[in-house]
Amino acid sequence: MKTNEHEVIFAIVNSGFAEDVMEVAREQGVRGGTILNARGVVREDAAAFFGITLHADKEILMMVVERSIRDRVLNAIYKEMGMAKKAKGIAFSLPVSDVAGLAPAPEPKEAQQMIENS
Repeated sequence: MKTNEHEVIFAIVNSGFAEDVMEVAREQGVRGGTILNARGVVREDAAAFFGITLHADKEILMMVVERSIRDRVLNAIYKEMGMAKKAKGIAFSLPVSDVAGLAPAPEPKEAQQMIENS
């Protein structure tokens, strides 16, 4: 399906926090994501300059979202999981030119029923 209506949001957080990020994203209308395990690398002098603690084990949460909710998802992730928090998260989005395999968004009534049943 050709579309310019979607973006992929990447949230890179310390290990153990990706599920928390997904919970924040779900509250903003994101339906799902994929978590990858990763290892961060940064020069020690750069870490000292920015005043951050090195935590090598990372998780990357990838979520394909409708462009209309991108900004509120990014803002919520930053507010709840940003660099000033224990997750030490960074989030960014990239445009998606093609999407295949996404289920259509549920109607508002169906979405509310899904939330109530979970």
